[in-house]
Amino acid sequence: QVQLVESGGGSVQPGGSLRLSCAASGFTLDYTMIGWFRQAPGKEREGVSCIGRNAGSSYYADSVKGRFTISRDNAKNTVDLQMNSLKPEDTAVHYCVVSSTMVGSWCLGRSNVKYWGQGTQVTVSS
Repeated sequence: QVQLVESGGGSVQPGGSLRLSCAASGFTLDYTMIGWFRQAPGKEREGVSCIGRNAGSSYYADSVKGRFTISRDNAKNTVDLQMNSLKPEDTAVHYCVVSSTMVGSWCLGRSNVKYWGQGTQVTVSS
């Protein structure tokens, strides 16, 4: 069974940091693009960041550039998202995803998501 399991969510103050992790099982990531989406209550689900097989092909939403860093470990079948300088507007359920694309920023589009994780809550408040 294909499964994506997120961990690392929680509650932090503005300016704080969290590191999300996603472990994939039931398949090998190989050349797939993987990453993270998020959805705040009453808002559309949006792409946050995604990454190709190597670190040279990574993409970020404008709202998180300079604050978040995505990484993957192909040997371990995992992808992480380091989130720094968190803001209240980052509050959302965060989903690990596997894209149906293999290259390019299309991995940030909802229509290109092949698999979804169950989600983990990130809350940023003072």
